[in-house]
Parts: sequence; structure tokens; C-alpha cells
Amino acid sequence: MSAPNRPPNRPTASRSGQPASSGQNAQFDQNAPAGQHAAAGQGSTSQAQPTHPGYDTALVIDFGAQYAQLIARRVRECHVYSEIVPWNTPVAELLARRPSAVILSGGPKSVYSPGAPQVDPALFDTGIPVLGICYGHQVMAQALGGTVDRTNTAEYGATTLSVTRPGLLFDGLPVEQQVWMSHGDAVSAAPPGFSVTANTRSTPVAAFEDLGRRLFGVQFHPEVLHTEHGMEVLRRFLLHGAGARPAWTMVNIVDEAVAAVRAQVGGARLICGLSGGVDSAVAGALVQRAVGDALTCVFVDHGLLRAGEAEQVERDFVASTGVELVHIKAADRFAAALAGVTDPEQKRKIIGREFIRVFEEAARDLEARAEAAGSRIEYLVQGTLYPDVIESGSPDAAKIKSHHNVGGLPDDLQFGLVEPLRTLFKDEVRRLGEELGLPEEIVWRQPFPGPGLAVRIIGEVTPERLEIVRAADQIVRDEIRRSGLEREIWQVFAVLLADVRSVGVQGDERTYGHPIVLRAVTSEDAMTADWARLPANLLERISNRVVNEVPQVNRVVYDITSKPPGTIEWE
Repeated sequence: MSAPNRPPNRPTASRSGQPASSGQNAQFDQNAPAGQHAAAGQGSTSQAQPTHPGYDTALVIDFGAQYAQLIARRVRECHVYSEIVPWNTPVAELLARRPSAVILSGGPKSVYSPGAPQVDPALFDTGIPVLGICYGHQVMAQALGGTVDRTNTAEYGATTLSVTRPGLLFDGLPVEQQVWMSHGDAVSAAPPGFSVTANTRSTPVAAFEDLGRRLFGVQFHPEVLHTEHGMEVLRRFLLHGAGARPAWTMVNIVDEAVAAVRAQVGGARLICGLSGGVDSAVAGALVQRAVGDALTCVFVDHGLLRAGEAEQVERDFVASTGVELVHIKAADRFAAALAGVTDPEQKRKIIGREFIRVFEEAARDLEARAEAAGSRIEYLVQGTLYPDVIESGSPDAAKIKSHHNVGGLPDDLQFGLVEPLRTLFKDEVRRLGEELGLPEEIVWRQPFPGPGLAVRIIGEVTPERLEIVRAADQIVRDEIRRSGLEREIWQVFAVLLADVRSVGVQGDERTYGHPIVLRAVTSEDAMTADWARLPANLLERISNRVVNEVPQVNRVVYDITSKPPGTIEWE
């Protein structure tokens, strides 16, 4: 099935809310569907096109905000498709994407800082509904003739917002509500034509709107959960202010993705590298639904997975999808390559190199088999997600650690890429997996690094040490599951300090055993994370079981470091 059909064309509204005449918004096609504007003489010159033309789209203009991805995710939770674009994207290119709405994100700079990102005032003359958030609220005010002051009183954290007139965004919401603020500068006077709709004790213009032009701004962050009515504010902007249709649903996403894969690959054969994680599993299941037995999945078992995971991939994934699976058991090969290596970056590089070589050998065997049958493998399926696309496209992204992916295949393996998840966030991928009928154990598997348990052993990776950390990790995950906290915690795992020995007393004997570090964090996107406040009795059960059931371990410690400054993984 294709994406849902569009309704009949509707005229575009002018600033006054009436259909635009030839003298108003003349750059727009008057027969375009509402919210799907095309600039005459401009759209044809731009490279940009709508990614999902069957859906109304909100573009999030990123001014360097830590919350840009979160804004985009919250928009999708309102069932409106969203994409993130850089702040310096030309207005003509924005128009070529035919957005229903534009959201200006927050940002780390002051509008008065040298070189601070600005917004092209021409955006506000296009007729596209715009919502400014935090910094976006300020640059909108500044561009349209309002006043932004450097205040001596900053607002950070929970703040009481007073609604002075409901307007569109606050209609039906409490007069006083808690919002999340993070700013130093503030709008002191709204632009001409705007109504001030809310304030706080320190911010006289905490929200404004020009309903006729469909322009809105809020100083607070509606996308964070600490803003108690934030989702409703976003929903009112998208559905009522912009008139976007809430059609971005899992059923529609599956249908569109299946159709897109079929259109891309035709009758060609494909291979997919399974890692045991949710991303590659969902990508493989989706493509299998599209092409059936034209797909072969290759599972490289490097011996670094958690307890029972290799067996689960072989058993449950095949049972739920019917896909052809080639299971390559390469634990000995990886163990030999890692012998004597302690540097974490070297571990990652070695595992990535060996994975590529093993996958290459499997791919060549499958190619030979396909050629003998009169066909050939033309495509490689990858589980690339939207955050990967955003981060890889950022020239300012700093390298934290090497990432292990199938993307580094040798040049002589010339496959076209099929990336059916590249416009989705992690939470959407999980819901998509459920829609495809994958087992809960696969869909809700916690994020796991490509190098596996090798980077959860601080020191050399040996078979004996792998057994220790695997056994401890199994106990940790078992107790978390029994406590009903599995979906509340982003990641929980055990780390073995393999080169450290601590003195202990077990029975009547003095021992010198290894410490196990327990790491549990809460997060929404892994960009930031906080250590999980696990109940004391749960910590006690985990500690007792680990020291009693795992040989050579006599101590358990709990890591209470957030990200930043620490990373989630230890290596």
C-alpha cells in the first residue's frame, strides 16, 4: 500500500486568514494543499524535496539546541512527520520541502553574540505557520521588530507561567502552569501585530502570537516533560495553528516503507547484517515483508553477546519473520584477534575489522550461490536511524569513539544501500517492530554496543573474563526484569574491572576477587543520561547474587555518574 491519499486541493490562507489574492503571498501556488506551499520560480531550482510527500511535515530549524531532536520526536508523537534542518538553510530550500509548519529551536547563544545564528525575515512572509521556542522565540521577535533584552535575571528549571490571554496555544489550559525555562536574554516587547499571551515573574513576554499570520513564540520548552502542558501546546500549534493532519501512524509508516523498498530494489536480491540488536532486526523484518525470500540475513556471532542472545536471534527472529538466516559462529576468530589487547579504541577497531572480513566472506559465498542460480545480490540492508543521519551530517560533531557498523565494507563489494529506518527515531523503530510482529524480547532489547561485552571488560578480553561479565550481566538484567523496571531504564549492565583485585572475606577465607561495576541510566535518546535511582533492596539483591553466584567476584559497586561528564559505556 502507498501512503494515504491527499484531500482535494485547498486554497492557501493569507495573513488575515482569508484566501490569498494575487497580491498576497503571490509566490505561492494558490492551488497547493494547505500547508504544502511551493514557491513559484524557486522550488524548481532547489535540490530539496519532501522526504515523505504523503504526509504533512514540520521542519525543525536547529539553532544548535540540545533539544532539537527531542522537539522533532515530540512533533511525531503528535502524529505529524518532522525533520531537522540547519539554521542557515535558505528559505527557498525550506519551501521546496513543502512544510506544513516550521519550528525554530532553542540555541546556546545570545541573539547579541557575535556570529549568533539568525533567521531570514523572509520566512515570516511565506505564509508558513511558525513556532519559535526559547532562542527561536527571541530571534523571531528580533527579526519582526520586537525587543530582546539582556536581563540580569536568568531563568533555569521549573518556572510558573501565568497565562494573560489564552490565544490559540493556551486555550482551555490552566491560567497558571509549570514550564521549563533555560535562558538569560528575554523578549521585553512583542513585535507589532503580536499579542502577549503569557508571562512569568522575570519574563514579561513569555509567549506571543499573531494569529492572522499564524506566527507563535514561547520562551519556555514545551518539548520537555517538565513542562506539564507542553505536549498540548505543541499539538495545538501543529493541528490548529498549522492545520497539519495527524497521519504519521505506524500502520501508514509500514505500508509506505514496504512500498518504498519494493520500488527501490525491484526484483533484486538483498543481504542484511544482523547484529542481535533492535535496529537491524526491525530493518530486516521490514525488508523481508517487502521482498520475501529475496532477502538473506547474515548473523555474525562474534562471541561477545549477552547470555542467550545468539540463540534468540536464531530461534525467535526466524520464527517471527520466516527469513533465511545464515549464522556464522566466529567466536574463536574474534578471541584470537583480541588476545593481549587492552586499549578500548583498539578493541573497537579490531572487532570492526574482523566483522567486515567475516561478513565479506559470507557475502561472497552468497553472491556465488546467487550467480549459480542466475541472479545476483545488489543491495545491502542497514539499520541506520534518523539520529545517525543528523549526527553524521554535522561538521561540528566531535568524535567520542569509533562506531562499529557494516558501513565500512570493502570497495569491491559494490552494493546499493537500503536504509528503511533512516527517517525514524529509536522509539518509532520499537513501535514499528511491534507492528511487524517481532517478539517483545527483541523489540525492547536495551541498546548494546557493536563491540559487545569486549568494551565492558576493562582490560584484556579472554574467554574466562567473558564468562564472568556475561554471568554478572545476566543476574543484573534478571533482577531488573523481576522488579518491573526494564522499560523505565534506558540501559543497565555489568562492567568487569578485570585488572583490579580487591580483598574480601568469603566464608572463612580471605579472597582477592574482581569488582563488578553496576551501571544503570535513564535517558530518552542517549545524548544525555542520568544515573538511575534504583531501590536499595534491589541493589542489595543484585549485589548478593553476583558475589554468591559469579566466581572470582567479591565486590559490587554502583556507578552514579551522569552523562555528561561520563559516557554511558565505560569504554
